[in-house]
Amino acid sequence: MKVSSIFIPSLLLVATSCGSNGANTSGGTTDAMTAGISGQWSIENIAFSDSDYIRPAEETPGAKQYITFEDDTYFIQTNCNTMSGTYSIAGDSIFMGDGAMTEMACDNMNVEDALRRIIPHICIIDMENDSVMRLNSSVASEYIVLKKITESE
Repeated sequence: MKVSSIFIPSLLLVATSCGSNGANTSGGTTDAMTAGISGQWSIENIAFSDSDYIRPAEETPGAKQYITFEDDTYFIQTNCNTMSGTYSIAGDSIFMGDGAMTEMACDNMNVEDALRRIIPHICIIDMENDSVMRLNSSVASEYIVLKKITESE
């Protein structure tokens, strides 16, 4: 009985923390958000707390590590492996489903380990000037910061 009294409030907290901000999710908002995230985004920071984070450029300098959103599919390139799956958007909420992943062993797998840890919890998109995107987790301190890759990069 104690388990359910702890589990149910925790489940409600997670469920409500990933709700939409009330935007109209029928048609225009979803289409606009989907169009806004389409393309390739460099992975700038993966944060679990103020003191627990991974910056891919510092972990493996020179390696191009990014997420591409196209149609309803995401593709992630780390310094070693790739991940892909489907995603869906409703308002400012995003769900990134499980997908496939290559499994090569590499010297430094910190970025992909962090991504595997956080991707299942990503639930809200925050956009800034169409060039910076923050994917927020259901855990308040967890997020991924992405920067739009332009044609010249």
